[in-house]
Amino acid sequence: MWFRNARVFRFTKPFDISAEELDEKLQADAFKPCGPQETTRQGWVPPLGKHGEQMVHSANGYHLIALRREDKILPGQVVKEAVEEKAEAIEIEQGRKVRRKEKDEIKEQVMLEMLPQAFSKNRRCFAYLAPKDGVLVVDAGSAKQAEDLASTLRKSLGSLPVRPPAVEQAPAFTFTGWLTETIDLPAQVELGSECELKDPSEDGGVVRCKGLDLRADEIRNHLDAGMQVTKLSLTWDDNVSFVLDEELGIRRLKFGETLQDQLDDVDADDAIAKFDAAFTLMTLELSRLFPGLLEALGGEDRSAIVEE
Repeated sequence: MWFRNARVFRFTKPFDISAEELDEKLQADAFKPCGPQETTRQGWVPPLGKHGEQMVHSANGYHLIALRREDKILPGQVVKEAVEEKAEAIEIEQGRKVRRKEKDEIKEQVMLEMLPQAFSKNRRCFAYLAPKDGVLVVDAGSAKQAEDLASTLRKSLGSLPVRPPAVEQAPAFTFTGWLTETIDLPAQVELGSECELKDPSEDGGVVRCKGLDLRADEIRNHLDAGMQVTKLSLTWDDNVSFVLDEELGIRRLKFGETLQDQLDDVDADDAIAKFDAAFTLMTLELSRLFPGLLEALGGEDRSAIVEE
């Protein structure tokens, strides 16, 4: 149970919920497969999969949840060909041209006819609530997917006072300062070998660098020309590596050998124990990473957060 991404939401006011209460709320919105005429549906599923029935897996005050989404797949070309075939038949039978509005209606009819036989694409999105840390963490590669889970969770709970974390200065400013050495790189942070540079002008270009010394002249020349660093690969405390973007989205999370070695000590034949150990190790490590990163980026802006 290692997250590959981390989109963090900050609770804007004190929030606490028991595993039992959370499970009850999510059970009410459990996943149900798409009906014959539905193109998509989502709902909560047990994070332990076949190894559990509860909608929540808790360890040390961290509550793991999983949202499942089903999308019916209708190949665009297949739909288009069926629409053209029906439109052509109408034109031949009735001796008239089928206009755009009527074609749209035919397309809707075709899709309704095809949906019951359509293939399904299923995906699960994991997240955990950490009330004591004041965060919701979503394993999502995009902000949209993370927002979708947060929105669905808000509907299930009735209230979810969260927002993306804010920092005192723009992350791109700090990233750029680290590479130009005008801002000290924190002791826990080590630069990787990947970055993305953007020209801040309206029609500015993008330069993506991989496998390079990020303080090399090639990159420095772009920075001297006014480009800003908007994405940066980093290693934190020799134990977690990732790519961090200017929206504070974390992708390509990789946990170090120390954590993997600890997990190897757990009985490999006990799937639940293995899962629980990985979740515990991961959440404890991320509970250190998030506040450390915010501090490294100039400090968190907590002006919109209601303190206890």
